[in-house]
Amino acid sequence: MNLSIEDVNHLKKRNQIWIAFRAAFPYTVPIFAGFVFLGIAYGIYMNSLGFSAIYPILMSLFIFAGSMEFVAANLLLVAFNPINALFLTLMVNARHLFYGISMLDKYKGIGKKKLYMIYGLCDESFSINCTVDIPKNVDKGWFMFFVTLLNHSYWVIGSAIGGIFGSLVKFNTEGLDFVMTALFVVIFIEQWMKEKKHHSALIGVGLSTISLFIFGGDHFIIPAMFAILGLLTLIRKPMEKVEVSTI
Repeated sequence: MNLSIEDVNHLKKRNQIWIAFRAAFPYTVPIFAGFVFLGIAYGIYMNSLGFSAIYPILMSLFIFAGSMEFVAANLLLVAFNPINALFLTLMVNARHLFYGISMLDKYKGIGKKKLYMIYGLCDESFSINCTVDIPKNVDKGWFMFFVTLLNHSYWVIGSAIGGIFGSLVKFNTEGLDFVMTALFVVIFIEQWMKEKKHHSALIGVGLSTISLFIFGGDHFIIPAMFAILGLLTLIRKPMEKVEVSTI
């Protein structure tokens, strides 16, 4: 059986895609463990607030911003304030602005896949795609695409399991809302352990505490984030000079 050139090219492309998938999957396995269990907690948490399973599934599918999804769950229960929601989302996920800029060169020349990869960019996908040395026989674009797709699917799967399980099995969910606080505490501790100097962490804690006293528990987050962002922007260059001089 003779194959046409188009058939041969199609088979080569399919083979490239499969090779890229097999190369990307092992790097996402640790993310699978974290995303699925955290997603289950999120789905159960949404159910405890009175939302059906479809809410965490759709929010995970279309928002795909773990920490912001926990925040959004509470925003759905209060009076609609689009300005507050906009600025809160911007502040919580501001780091993605810098992720996106740093990935511009990585995403060059990979075609339409780039659109989904921009949409699905998260901390974990950014870390893998920036640090992994992709083998020469693996298509770079498809490798990064599958890293993004797999991580996204893990979060959706976890949220779906949690939402469905929470709607079918009734149990005491008191204290489950602390999972969001625990998430941010873990992130803070990880960053603290990774950094040799803790200027930014101390600034964050200090300004958040001051904002809490001034604005109260219901309104301190946005002022605190603006203050933190503004101060870190002002002192960034002096801090970089100090770090360079101490090397």
